[in-house]
Amino acid sequence: MRIIRFALPLLLALPTLAVAQSSPTGRWKTIDDETGQAKSIVEITRASNGTFSGRIVELLAPSRPNPTCDKCKDDRKDKPITGMEIIRGMKADGASWSGGTILKPDEGKVYKSKMELVENGAKLKVSGCVAFICKSQLWERI
Repeated sequence: MRIIRFALPLLLALPTLAVAQSSPTGRWKTIDDETGQAKSIVEITRASNGTFSGRIVELLAPSRPNPTCDKCKDDRKDKPITGMEIIRGMKADGASWSGGTILKPDEGKVYKSKMELVENGAKLKVSGCVAFICKSQLWERI
């Protein structure tokens, strides 16, 4: 009976752990594809309509204190980068997420985006595309 009392909570937690690794929700350390340096912490959440969005919750070693998106051309213009929604409108597309956009705040540019979990959900491959030219980054789950 003691074994059952000990094992039952663990067994009940397993489905939750599996779901966490098959979804992009959670906190991610963004890694610059050119320098290999960590740049920020992004938190991805799922809205009630099923779309995913991501917000910068922390900048790691910002170039200046409390930077704003002075190059943005949309509703994010001159807003603080910390707290800014950079991923918008991502929808499940089989084993990946697409149909949304990602903002690169230092450029102020918005790209069509796609996200895909890799390494059993430990990393998130995030791609931004203009026409047929795409760049990808691997973010690390934290």
